[in-house]
Amino acid sequence: MTSFLSATGIVKSYATAAGPVSVLQGIDLDVAEGEMLAITGASGVGKSTLLHVLGTLDRPDAGTLRVAGEDIAGYDEARLRAFRNCTLGFVFQFHHLLPEFSAIENVMMPMLIARRPEAEAHAKARGLLAELGLEHRLDHRPGAMSGGEQQRVAVARALVQSPRAILADEPTGNLDRETGTQLHGLLRRLNQERGLSVVVVTHNEELARGCDRRLRLEAGRLTPLS
Repeated sequence: MTSFLSATGIVKSYATAAGPVSVLQGIDLDVAEGEMLAITGASGVGKSTLLHVLGTLDRPDAGTLRVAGEDIAGYDEARLRAFRNCTLGFVFQFHHLLPEFSAIENVMMPMLIARRPEAEAHAKARGLLAELGLEHRLDHRPGAMSGGEQQRVAVARALVQSPRAILADEPTGNLDRETGTQLHGLLRRLNQERGLSVVVVTHNEELARGCDRRLRLEAGRLTPLS
């Protein structure tokens, strides 16, 4: 099976007043094309740090990372941003929608940043929001929507550049159980219907069991779960 994302020997630590704190200690990970992978673990073990490194939002102290077949180690920040914007979509626990913009404007934003035509961005965003059941919310600002609706807008924004993978950091953590289950089902459907690779960081073991594979992060290393 073709690997979409491959990490080897990833090490990451942070400086604190008490000295450096090691978070990731030689992580090796391959995520296949079209795979849905769950990474679980206790709060504070570094799950978000790992996802940020895998998503090129943060650079490791050591190790190599290949995304979509490309070794991104030598990319400067401008090239890395452009690559990330077209290759990866992100969904976070707190959706990070811009409160002063409507749903459709939030979804259009990545395409506008990439200097795509406004009409094209508008059409793509409108189609995605309709697909996710939000055609009646196009002109609503985030504050006028429920938590589940806001997260679906965030998913549409993650998809608007037609990425090859979605990285989700506790995407259901701020939702009630039923809404969280619905959102997880949406990510699974996108994974299966579009062939997207999906990496989900979650503390919800029940939702994690609905993925193709589960790994646990503990003491800076990944271990497989049955």
